[in-house]
Amino acid sequence: MSPPQLKIIEFVLEKLLILNPHKLFLGGLAAALYAVLTAVEAVGLWYEKDWATILVLVLVSISIPPEIYELVHGVTVLKLAVFITNVAILWYLLHHWPKHGKGA
Repeated sequence: MSPPQLKIIEFVLEKLLILNPHKLFLGGLAAALYAVLTAVEAVGLWYEKDWATILVLVLVSISIPPEIYELVHGVTVLKLAVFITNVAILWYLLHHWPKHGKGA
């Protein structure tokens, strides 16, 4: 019997191995771009730049429509929890946005 963590790793590896190289490359490229964008966002937030707050709002906002699409095609507890969390984060950021920045 293998531990549950090993089963998860085996499942992920099986899914990755059936991808063609082009899709795998595009997925890696998208992940790298998102990582760079998140790093730029973090630095901007560290230095309290207004553009960084706007970038956070945009990145959280663009994740909501795909989550709605996923919920329409099948509701699971995890999908619903992620959707509610992202909506709550977006609401919090929009509600507190004018209070952040150099004028606060």
